Amino acid sequence: MTLTELRYIVTLAQEQHFGRAAERCHVSQPTLSVGVKKLEDELGVLIFERSKSAVRLTPVGEGIVAQAQKVLEQAQSIRELAQAGKNQLTSPLKVGAIYTIGPYLFPHLIPQLHKVAPQMPLYIEENFTHILRDKLRTGELDAIIIALPFEEADVLTKQLFDEPFYVLMPAGHPWTAKPTIDAELLNDKSLLLLGEGHCFRDQVLEACPSVRKGDDHKHTTVESSSLETIRHMVASGLGISVLPFSAVDSHHYAPGVIDVRPFTAPVPYRTVAIAWRASFPRPRAIEVLADSIRLCSVARPTVKGEAEPA
Repeated sequence: MTLTELRYIVTLAQEQHFGRAAERCHVSQPTLSVGVKKLEDELGVLIFERSKSAVRLTPVGEGIVAQAQKVLEQAQSIRELAQAGKNQLTSPLKVGAIYTIGPYLFPHLIPQLHKVAPQMPLYIEENFTHILRDKLRTGELDAIIIALPFEEADVLTKQLFDEPFYVLMPAGHPWTAKPTIDAELLNDKSLLLLGEGHCFRDQVLEACPSVRKGDDHKHTTVESSSLETIRHMVASGLGISVLPFSAVDSHHYAPGVIDVRPFTAPVPYRTVAIAWRASFPRPRAIEVLADSIRLCSVARPTVKGEAEPA
């Protein structure tokens, strides 16, 4: 029994004429007749009552043709699903990002991605790296945006951009008189850092050797918090902090409340990357996502005074 034979009997039942049915099926009349007879022989019943003047369904044939119609409809549904699957940009993509990237990247990424993949909405989650890693491995997320280094078995990574760090301080702080800030200066108790679990905290400590070498109590840790909470504390005058480039201008403070300065060269930075399972069946979706991230303004930091890349 084949789908072609089922199509023959459904068409013949509709036309009640071998010639017209053969024409609709784009085959010769003998070919259609042989196909119908073959199916009847296989099933051991007559589907059609034939006479010189008409072709009619037998009572058992009526049930067989009705079922054949359902099978053909289901087969068409399978074809449509397969066709949709060929376009990897027509279904939601589940994307995770670490807390210090997501809030600043997504407002730029989503409009950019919508231009090239309007039928691929994002399911978004922000979390710690280790949780995103677990969800990527179990398939709860399709791709994650993290900071390197990141290694996981059977997971691919692609570098997206390097993001420089900036020093955040209250307006009127003595350091605002400096054009750049030496990382060696960041060694007093007023440095506000994220709590344990945030990879950005570790990156700041790595970038500031004076803090790293000093006593743990020399800097203030804001446990289980966010960069925005730290920004508010800096604005209130509690201390200074370090921000990635993408977070520098993402605030609602009026001028004269907070200020930022770049680091003195060599400028500390982090490398932002995308990670996905090697077995993920939509590589084109990952490619488009990565390209869209690279086109975001936050992924193309410029030195003050330089023109932004075209």
